[in-house]
Order: sequence, then structure tokens, then C-alpha cells
Amino acid sequence: MSPPVLTIELAGPVPPGTMQRLRDHLACLAWYFEESRVGAYDLCVRADRLGATDDGGEEEPPCPFTVSIMGPGIGDEELFDAEHDDEVDRESLIGFTPTHAVTVMASASRPVSHLVTALLTATVMDIVGGVVCAELADGQRSVVAGLPGLVALASSPWPEAYGSAEFVRAWVRRPGFRLAT
Repeated sequence: MSPPVLTIELAGPVPPGTMQRLRDHLACLAWYFEESRVGAYDLCVRADRLGATDDGGEEEPPCPFTVSIMGPGIGDEELFDAEHDDEVDRESLIGFTPTHAVTVMASASRPVSHLVTALLTATVMDIVGGVVCAELADGQRSVVAGLPGLVALASSPWPEAYGSAEFVRAWVRRPGFRLAT
């Protein structure tokens, strides 16, 4: 099973001051932190550091996480282009055409990895803004419909939900929460 990943769509580049705030905040949260390039961070963080009261009984961080800003002028431009070359009209869904994005990805697919990926994504969104794009597994559309902060639901070419940090946090509190992988 693939590890969980969420993408935050951005309407423009992350300003240098905001990127520094993000870097500083992630470094404070993590027990391990490394900046592999400007805007790309490898870290390990426990669920309780992100406000979770139940980490599924896993005391140690489940795996490393990567938080990476991508797009023109920052890095991973080819990856950004590949992920956004799917003919989906995001402007009609979220109100803008993304020029940059942030990915938050775990290295393993244990239950706590899903929780930490989501909460880490919401924390990043608190700093950089944007709209999360979450691929949905079968049956999840009805679970996320109506959650606060939901911006849009899409079904083509695959089911996705778009929302705010509030949406991500509300989804995490739903019984049986799990990201699609």
C-alpha cells in the first residue's frame, strides 16, 4: 500500500517570509528536521505535537515525512507540471488555477501515518494558505460531504475533495478516518 500524501494547491509562489515561518515552525515541531533544499523539508513529528489526542497507541513517530513546495522558481517543476497536466479545471472548483503546490507525504502507510499526514497538512495550510486536494477512496465522498471548510467535490477523472485546513481537521475527527493511497 502506498503511503498517504496530500497536496495543497496555491494561487502563487510562497513569499520568502512565509517560507521562513513555515521552516521555523516545522523545525520546532519535529524531533528530526532537515532542509534538503529551500522549501523542501524532511522531518519526523509525533501526532500529539499536532494536537492529536489519540495516535493509535504508536509512541514513536511512524516514519519520516516530506513537506515540499513545488512549482516555477522553487523546485520540482516537472513534478508540479505532471501532477497538474490532467485537464481538470481547478479554477471552476476552487476559484483559481494553481501555479504552485505543497505536498505532504509520509514514508509508510500505518494508521498513525494517515493522521499525522492530515494534521501536518492542516498545520502547513495555517501558514501558507491554499486549498488541499485529497483523493477519495470508495465510499468516502459521503463521509466528507457537508464537512466544514469543504470547497468542492470532484468525480472526474477520480474522486477528490478540496477544502481548507478546517476541512482537514474535521475529516480527521470522523470515525474510521483514512486517506486514500
